[in-house]
Amino acid sequence: MNEANKLIQQITEGIQDKKGKKIVVANLTKIGDTVCNYFVVCQGNTHTQVTAIVESIKEYTRKNAGINPFAIDGLRNAEWVAMDYADVWVHIFLPQTREYYNLENLWADAQLKQIPDID
Repeated sequence: MNEANKLIQQITEGIQDKKGKKIVVANLTKIGDTVCNYFVVCQGNTHTQVTAIVESIKEYTRKNAGINPFAIDGLRNAEWVAMDYADVWVHIFLPQTREYYNLENLWADAQLKQIPDID
């Protein structure tokens, strides 16, 4: 398993630990001039849950992959939080914000992988 896949696995586990839903991994490696190689997109139902998902991702990636995010933006209002792990960017949305920006469909050429929700 390469380093990016290991990181994505830890991010996914961090999301699922806090009951984050509708996880999508967008593989951007075959698209030129992108800011990163992968997007991981998910949602939480409340501002509090979005913040909890961010903290869980930070903990999982630090403990299990030895990686910290370079930057986190959006925690102030917690409607859309972006986490920068260089090759992997994570986007945690509230449902209505995710629907409005429709980030996954902006990258129509990306290979999208949906991760099943854990109840």
